Amino acid sequence: MNAPAPRPADRPLPLAGQRALVVGVANDSSIAWGCAQAFRELGADVALTYLNEKAKPFVEPLAQQLQASLLLPLDVTQPGQLEAVFDAVAKHWGGVDIVVHSIAWAPKADLQGGLLNSSAEGFAQAVDVSCHSFIRMARLAAPLMASGGSLFAMSYHGAAKVVPNYDLMGPVKAALEASCRYLAHELGPKGIRVHAISPGPLKTRAAGGLKDFEQLLTDAAERAPLGELVDIMDVGYTCAFLATKYARRLSGNTIYVDGGVHIMG
Repeated sequence: MNAPAPRPADRPLPLAGQRALVVGVANDSSIAWGCAQAFRELGADVALTYLNEKAKPFVEPLAQQLQASLLLPLDVTQPGQLEAVFDAVAKHWGGVDIVVHSIAWAPKADLQGGLLNSSAEGFAQAVDVSCHSFIRMARLAAPLMASGGSLFAMSYHGAAKVVPNYDLMGPVKAALEASCRYLAHELGPKGIRVHAISPGPLKTRAAGGLKDFEQLLTDAAERAPLGELVDIMDVGYTCAFLATKYARRLSGNTIYVDGGVHIMG
């Protein structure tokens, strides 16, 4: 039996020449930061966004660390900012190959007050920021993906099963996962693949708003078949793999990165 051919030393990295826009880096604990690092490690150029001037000092050093091609402000609730980001990407790169949506928000009163008591306004705001902004990103990204590409949105197991205290965000993330499937169908003919990524609980700034979050972390670690929590690089490496040619026939999936917690009864 012949031994496998050795890997040529000059073979390019799997994402060499790819251009990745990563939305949602708030600090070095962000899932989006794990994604940006993994893309860069596999050879991609990256562009990052920051929410506002208050957040910029936390994100700018990270962008410098990765030699990011672009660092742009983006608050999806502000008219025109999302379009400005994609205009800048188009002017600088001429296109984009990978887009990561890793943002979610709901008013604290609605997030912690249970679904039954959630306000119509709060629910609508949560859907707009956490779900519909991804659809808007896909609409702007698609014309820039002339040779196909990959779109990723961050979900959570609470979209599929009831997780105590996840409340309002459960239906919102369910809408996000369904949106990924429908976008995968609509964009498939263009060679654009779409995935929802469902990490296990992580200590991010956004997660800190959930009631009894520390207990959620403890439960996940105890129930995971692998016996430990995941980290942001586990999520990043998964997205990086899905963006390579090795996953070129995968689309429309919800990919769990949770150490196996989701299989437990």
